[in-house]
Amino acid sequence: MNKNFDFRQYDIKLIFLLMTTTIMGILVIGSAKEAVQTKQIVGFLLGLFLMVLISFFNYSSLLKLNWLMYFGNLVLLILVQLIGTSSNNAQRWIEIAGIRFQPSETAKILLILFYAQFIMKNEEKLNTLGRLAACVLLILPPWVLIIKQPDLSTSIVLLILFAIIMFIGGVSKKIIIGLIAVMAPIVLIGLFLVVQPEQTIIKDYQQERILAWIYPDKYKLGAAYQQDNSKIAIGSGMLLGKGLNNDDPDTVKNGNYISEPQTDFIFAIIGEDMGFIGCSVFIILEVLIALECFSVGRFAKDLAGRIICAGMGGLVLFQSFINISVATGLMPNTGLPLPFVSYGLTSLVSLYIGMGFVLNVGLQRTYPKGLY
Repeated sequence: MNKNFDFRQYDIKLIFLLMTTTIMGILVIGSAKEAVQTKQIVGFLLGLFLMVLISFFNYSSLLKLNWLMYFGNLVLLILVQLIGTSSNNAQRWIEIAGIRFQPSETAKILLILFYAQFIMKNEEKLNTLGRLAACVLLILPPWVLIIKQPDLSTSIVLLILFAIIMFIGGVSKKIIIGLIAVMAPIVLIGLFLVVQPEQTIIKDYQQERILAWIYPDKYKLGAAYQQDNSKIAIGSGMLLGKGLNNDDPDTVKNGNYISEPQTDFIFAIIGEDMGFIGCSVFIILEVLIALECFSVGRFAKDLAGRIICAGMGGLVLFQSFINISVATGLMPNTGLPLPFVSYGLTSLVSLYIGMGFVLNVGLQRTYPKGLY
C-alpha cells in the first residue's frame, strides 16, 4: 500500500457498475443453466477479492514485472499446445493442480500490462522504426499461439487491443493513417479469399461460420442454426421478456435450440427473458464500465496508467460489441463471451484483475489544478 494513495478517489462507481453487471449476469446464467450458477458466484467472489487486493498495490511497482508477465503468458499458451484439452474443434484449456482455465483470456490482461510498461519506457523513441518493429514482433508470438488453438475471435480482439495501446502510447497519426490505408484492402482481399472453396487460410468450420452469416438460408440447419435461433429468441422477448427461470417449452433454453446458451449466446437469453428493456440495461452497463475506465485514464499519473485504463475500457467495449453483434446476426459467429456476464471463470476473474489495476490508477490520479 502506498502512502500517496488518495482514498477519496477510490472509484466506488466503477465497483458498483461491475458488481451490478455481474450479479445480473449470474441471474441470467441461472435462468440459462442453473447447474453452473454456483460456479459463477464463486468466480465473482474470487474476482472481487483479487480486484480489491490488487487495487491497493502500486501498479508502477507491479509493472516492473512486465517481462515476467510476458514470458509467463507465453509459457501458458505453449502449454495449451502441449497438454491442452480440446472441446468443440478447439484446444484452448489447460488443467493445473485440478484447476482448468483458458490462458487466451488471461493473455488479454497480461499483454495490456506488459505494453503499458514497455511503451512508457520507450515513449520518446516509440515512433522510430526499431521501437515500432519491437512492438509488432512482441505481439506476434502470443497472437500466433492463440491463432493455432484455433481461437480466431480472441486473436482479433488482441489486434484491436494492440491498436488501442499503440494509439494511446503516442504512435504518429501519419503511421496510423498509413496502416489503415494498407490494411483496409488486405482485409477485403482476405475476406474474399477465405470464402473460396479450396481456401487453406482458416479452418473449415470457421469458413462455414462466415458463409452461414453471408448465406443464412443455405445453412439454416447447420452453421446458421444457433445464430438464427438467437435472433428469434431476442425478438420473442419483445419489451419486457418472458421472465427469468420461465418454464416455457418453446424458449431457446428449454427447447435446447442453442447449445450452452450461458456462454457466448447469453445475450439471446437476456433478450428472451428480459426483453428489449433488459437488453438495453446490459448494453448501457457495459458502455458505462468502459467510459468509467476511460475517465480514470484521463487523469492517470503517467502513460502506463493511461494505457491500462484505455486497454481495459477498449476490451470491455469492443468485446461487448462483438458478442452482441454475433447474437443479433450483425457479425459471423465468433465465440466471444460477454464481459462480466457470460459464464466462464477465467474470463470473469481475469477481467476483475484488470479492473483492480484500473482502480489503483484511480487512487493515484492527478487532476489539473483547480479541477479537484
